[in-house]
Amino acid sequence: MNSKIYCVIMAGGVGSRFWPLSTTQTPKQFLDILGTGKSLIRQTFERFSPICPTENIFVVTSANYQELVLQEIPELSKEQVLAEPLRRNTAPCIAYANAVIKTKDPDARIVVTPSDHLIINEEQFRKNIIGGLDFIDGKDTLLTLGIKPSRPETGYGYIQVEEEEGLPEDYNKVKTFTEKPNLEMAKILLESGEFFWNSGIFIWSLKSIENAFAKHLKEVSVLFDAFYPAVGKESEEKVLYDTYVDCRNISIDYGVMEKANNVYVQIVDFGWSDLGTWTSLHDNSGKSNDNNAVLSGKVLLYDTEDSVVHLPKGKVGVIQGLKNYIVVQSDKALLVCPKDNEQQIRQFTADIKTEFDSQN
Repeated sequence: MNSKIYCVIMAGGVGSRFWPLSTTQTPKQFLDILGTGKSLIRQTFERFSPICPTENIFVVTSANYQELVLQEIPELSKEQVLAEPLRRNTAPCIAYANAVIKTKDPDARIVVTPSDHLIINEEQFRKNIIGGLDFIDGKDTLLTLGIKPSRPETGYGYIQVEEEEGLPEDYNKVKTFTEKPNLEMAKILLESGEFFWNSGIFIWSLKSIENAFAKHLKEVSVLFDAFYPAVGKESEEKVLYDTYVDCRNISIDYGVMEKANNVYVQIVDFGWSDLGTWTSLHDNSGKSNDNNAVLSGKVLLYDTEDSVVHLPKGKVGVIQGLKNYIVVQSDKALLVCPKDNEQQIRQFTADIKTEFDSQN
């Protein structure tokens, strides 16, 4: 196991599209969404354990979730759970982790991953990660993992590739990034054969990503360069808070990846989903002959098809006459919503907070 390989798990999201199971108190990464007996963040940790030493795994999360991370991954020390004082998106999250890793190994190679993805073929996943780490070794290169699209998906970003001579098989130069398209555009991207889903998993050396920040996101780079001397000191918490107060809210994709000209993509196939929505969970779950996915609960379905149902364990439910619906009950709330309208779930949760002064 290579001691110079590090993993950064990004776990600060609130998972609002998985309401009512995912709440601001307990976001989806801390839940057993898949019914495996393990939370998504626990599965992510175990996925990387064979790749890099446990002491080289860092989780960046909200200060509110630091204890939840330690409960799910007790193998980590508190110093490995980097608690963000404010939400500032993925670029500051990565810059924070860079500063901490730099104090340990300026020559580190780093994998950055979300905490809540589904990976079906974990053996192939690890082969691809190790191959990507070899690809970037000794190069000033930023690498992302791309997934061959199977449908015109509107919930994912896309990567357009272009050929470059001398690259290994399944590696391409990145031409452009495209944000989540509408359905018509998604169909065009799919048919072109030049676009791949952006997995949000990145591989680079510490030096390469710091160079990219300095070139393309200088104001963030300057802030975290000033924070770096405070890492491990008594002043760290205060300096970190001041850094985040001054730092803009910006994603790594928009701030760095879309602007850099040294970005490459490895096209992979290990059974991936970002599990961003109830529909994506339906797509990746076992289903009945009527294409229904009952994820939890004791449920009888009549004249119902293409639907996803999640009730509390032991809860009995009878559902009749639904087609293409989401039915989810938690201890405190019930959601019944057409799958086609699930992008409104974030708005539903905002309306609930306004109407009922609720945090769920």
